[in-house]
Amino acid sequence: MNDLPIQIQKVAIALNYDQENAPTITARGHNQMAESIIKSGKENNIPLHKDHDLCASLEQTNVGEEIPEELYLAVAEVIAFAYIITGKFPADFNYENL
Repeated sequence: MNDLPIQIQKVAIALNYDQENAPTITARGHNQMAESIIKSGKENNIPLHKDHDLCASLEQTNVGEEIPEELYLAVAEVIAFAYIITGKFPADFNYENL
């Protein structure tokens, strides 16, 4: 049995969504780089969302690439979360359809 302590890495991934194309990875990092990404997000009033499983899946995607199609639904939920907490809705959103 290995008695070495498990080092837990902090991971942060930043996404950009232009409402026309699939979201892209704009930043990705571990530990200190993750802290920097999170700090920058907070300073710029970017909504932050914790999802360890989604981060683990998105880590396989390079910066500048679109997210994989199999993650569209999970990322759409994060984008919807960000829209709701910032009060931003798509131009064609209709409150009456809720």
